[in-house]
Amino acid sequence: MNLNKLLLWLAVAVLVVGCAQEVPLPNSVWNGSDIVLRVDTRVIEGVVPRRATLAGLLDTHAFDGTFVYQFVQAVRPVFDPRRIRGGNAYRLVVGNDGVLRRFEYHIDNDEFLKVNYNTDADGSFEAERVPYVKELVEEVTRGLIDEQNSSLSAALDDVGENVNLAILMAEVFSGEIDFNNDLRRGDRFDVLFEKYYRDDVFSDYGDIVAAKFYNNGRTIQVFSFVIPGNEQALYYDADGRSLKRLFLRSPFRFEPRVTSRFSYRRLHPVLGTNRPHLGIDYGAPTGTPVIAVANGRVVSAATSGGSGNMVRLRHTNGYETYYLHLSRFTKGMRPGSRVVQGQTIGYVGATGLATGPHLDYRIRKNGAFVNPLVEHRNLPPGDPIPEEHLPAFIEARDQALGRIFSPLSTPPDVALAQ
Repeated sequence: MNLNKLLLWLAVAVLVVGCAQEVPLPNSVWNGSDIVLRVDTRVIEGVVPRRATLAGLLDTHAFDGTFVYQFVQAVRPVFDPRRIRGGNAYRLVVGNDGVLRRFEYHIDNDEFLKVNYNTDADGSFEAERVPYVKELVEEVTRGLIDEQNSSLSAALDDVGENVNLAILMAEVFSGEIDFNNDLRRGDRFDVLFEKYYRDDVFSDYGDIVAAKFYNNGRTIQVFSFVIPGNEQALYYDADGRSLKRLFLRSPFRFEPRVTSRFSYRRLHPVLGTNRPHLGIDYGAPTGTPVIAVANGRVVSAATSGGSGNMVRLRHTNGYETYYLHLSRFTKGMRPGSRVVQGQTIGYVGATGLATGPHLDYRIRKNGAFVNPLVEHRNLPPGDPIPEEHLPAFIEARDQALGRIFSPLSTPPDVALAQ
């Protein structure tokens, strides 16, 4: 190779090596159609550690202490920093200069906390609670009570739904079905309900629109309807009669088990003697919420000998209810306080003469204790829909039934008889 060719090859090599070196990119790159801006921030996503505080969380990302203090103070008017919860997601947007630009924290399924930091001279914060954008979808599902799925929650789990839908159904049917005792093999149900989705991912359940439950040879139908002038939807049967009775069937929201029934002669598990048992015992874990079965006022909420921690409520028509062996009471359980049907009044425990955690639930009518399971059957149904609104209800009822049993919502292999 002569000297000229050698020099030419060396020049090409130097050029190639020079082109392979990293060259700083300009602030924007023209690609023929769009201008792509240089990214000047980075996103940090994580989950709040257990027992963390908002200030501590920011400290772990090495922000200045004065900055963290000002941040927390700016958040207080819209969100209590003490309510930050371990396991909830958060996101930080941080500039390449290390300055926090934005903070987001998942509060619950309905909203999140957003804090923007103005990097201008004032360096102020803008904090707000932002509702999630959700899509409301109406869906239909069906289930069967059988050997494998002997409870409502198990039957719903088998078709891809979760226990929260079971709780909603139990509340809707609470005046007609005791899901602790009334379910039988072969029972089945069809339910039209609402689901909320956020970014195409299931978020939570809305309301039950309508449902049919085939229970031990009887068919119970429920339909949601808002009477004009009222704000809240109530549930009615197919004839427009309210399903909300004076008393709920059970002092629990869902599925405790009966461990001892009403009796005038029962062997006491602690004392070992035959004594009347004037209530129903429900076995449930310590801490299970106990609810008021009807509207009323608190007569007492205190320790009562062998009954342990007991709440006594007075209702209309000469009724009183008793809730025994509670582990503790809810806040505000004072004599004279008003309670509403379904309100939590205490929590299951084993105080007093008890061999384990359970609730002894009793009803007294006009001074005499009565069997809660029998008495409930004697209570009259709720008020019907006013006659002038009945045509609108019938139209809504029929439309709901059409959506439950439409060909699109009833696959042939799972269709249930109407």
